[in-house]
Amino acid sequence: MAQQRKVARLVLEDGSVWRGWGFGAEGTQEGEVVFNTSLTGYQEILTDPSYAGQIVLMTAPQIGNTGMNEEDNEAGRTYLEGFVVRELSPSTSNWRASSDLSDWLKARGVIGITGVDTRAITRRLRERGSLCGLLTTDEIQTDAGLVERARQVKGTDGKDLVSQVTCKAPYVWEDRTQKTWEFTQYFGSIEWDSREDRPALHVVVMDFGVKRNILRRVAAWNCRITVVPAQTTAEAILGYQPDGILLSNGPGDPSAVTYAVDTIRELLGKVPILGICMGHQLVSLAMGARSYKLKFGHHGGNHPVKYLPEGRVEISAQNHNYAIDAASLPKEVELLYVHLHDQSCAGIRDPQRCVMGIQYHPEAAPGPHDADPLFRQFIQMMLQHKKTRPTA
Repeated sequence: MAQQRKVARLVLEDGSVWRGWGFGAEGTQEGEVVFNTSLTGYQEILTDPSYAGQIVLMTAPQIGNTGMNEEDNEAGRTYLEGFVVRELSPSTSNWRASSDLSDWLKARGVIGITGVDTRAITRRLRERGSLCGLLTTDEIQTDAGLVERARQVKGTDGKDLVSQVTCKAPYVWEDRTQKTWEFTQYFGSIEWDSREDRPALHVVVMDFGVKRNILRRVAAWNCRITVVPAQTTAEAILGYQPDGILLSNGPGDPSAVTYAVDTIRELLGKVPILGICMGHQLVSLAMGARSYKLKFGHHGGNHPVKYLPEGRVEISAQNHNYAIDAASLPKEVELLYVHLHDQSCAGIRDPQRCVMGIQYHPEAAPGPHDADPLFRQFIQMMLQHKKTRPTA
């Protein structure tokens, strides 16, 4: 027998109220509403710590048909504040699924809403910019009361959300990309064939909300990985004697994470550094650049970026609401990639200090894989640095 559906409302600070049917948990959740244009990978999106403080709307018309499984989570829990879809799939059809989407969200206390016009909401966000709002299954409160409450919701500006998602203590990561999903081996590259023949490189990852597949991709290049909390000092990080430092993705406003900027500034020029998304923003700030908030952010797996030295275009996976002002970059820092939708900074490089930062996700779980060779560049940067640095 079909269960009785419960009414749900998405209420935005601009006064609009969108009625649909609730699934997952019940109650009321608040956050900044953003849209994601990915066609696949909703489980990875739901478990990406970079969505902390946000209600995520999927533009793909039907979500949930592949269910949920235990292997594809990007973190140990969810951090987003709600989930909005046009149509919740009425059934689950995938041999890996261990749960349907609604039950999975309910177990994690996340509210979902289906049956709303996601295209109209997306157009509104594109025209007006990201809006704060709330998602509720409470049928007692009036629309007017909920609108007033939505207008009191604070966005991500000035918020240090990294401290909410970073690990509590250092840990060692060993899991690699499973061979079933490993595609780089089919490129026939010398680097792939020989990666097990050289000593393992030691990478320290500053955890600003790291995705597990970033760690798996680095580990797949025969790297030892130590993950440390975002508040770890430069002295402590250097004490691990790393061959390289990876600054991870993470949520919110980079300008609010001042302690990490200070730490990274102390690390510049001492060890090769790769910054991904939030990590890219933080290393740019440490080098003297400025950040700003995009109108509605970049969220999805189909964003074109241009590699300026060669004019090559790649399709990338992105998830961020802030960007680096390219005009504020120091002269010694090279603008490496631009986003072709709005010409915003999508990557930087400082060869003298062995620093590279990219505004998107090279692990791209689940795809596209155009940017995965950036991990190889990080490996090469570390190997070159080991050759040139003086021995004790």
